[in-house]
Amino acid sequence: MANSPQAKKRARQAEVNRIRNSSQRSRLRTFVKKVLVAIKSGDKEQAVAAFKVAESILDSSASKGVIHKNKAARGKSRLNAKVKALVLATA
Repeated sequence: MANSPQAKKRARQAEVNRIRNSSQRSRLRTFVKKVLVAIKSGDKEQAVAAFKVAESILDSSASKGVIHKNKAARGKSRLNAKVKALVLATA
């Protein structure tokens, strides 16, 4: 356990950040799942709309340090490829 006042404060801050980051990560996963569900259902318009929202949330999470920027880029790339495949398949 932390003994110095500085260590106690850092422990408090770490706990607050952990809670904030976990909720942000959960939100991110939810919106990525919405894209995947729309793709699986074959709804082209809903998939494109959900992708735009998920893309923004991925970028936001990366800029806040919740996830690494390369993970955000990889996630956007993979989702975009799936959305494009759906759009081309139904066109």
